[in-house]
Amino acid sequence: MLITTTEAIHKMNLETRGMDRPTDVLSFPVVDFKTPCDYECIDENDFTMFNPDTGMLMLGDIVICRDKVFRQAEEYGHTVKRELAFLIVHSILHLFGYDHIDDNQRQDMEGMQRTILNRLNISKNPRGMNL
Repeated sequence: MLITTTEAIHKMNLETRGMDRPTDVLSFPVVDFKTPCDYECIDENDFTMFNPDTGMLMLGDIVICRDKVFRQAEEYGHTVKRELAFLIVHSILHLFGYDHIDDNQRQDMEGMQRTILNRLNISKNPRGMNL
């Protein structure tokens, strides 16, 4: 995971997605899941999917814009900790093949986000201990 500036994530968003604007988070999956968490697509002989030191499956990379974390926490009225946790969970779900392109996918992904954040006891409650 990389935490970076508005300028750097803007450049990455333009270069990788053709979107000429900064974003809060980018996900770069290693595995191309056809459906979320469907491990049938994993080729055990494709060594680019596995960490050479540990042999563990690599899901991909996450890039988060530090400035947006603070700005969005303020805008949405919750803690920096909650905003950062949300962006990490959101991005990890993308790495597992979840998306929010259509309404059904969006509802599934949002439900998973809520479940995970609730299990971690990270809520949208009013400001508390900001990181």
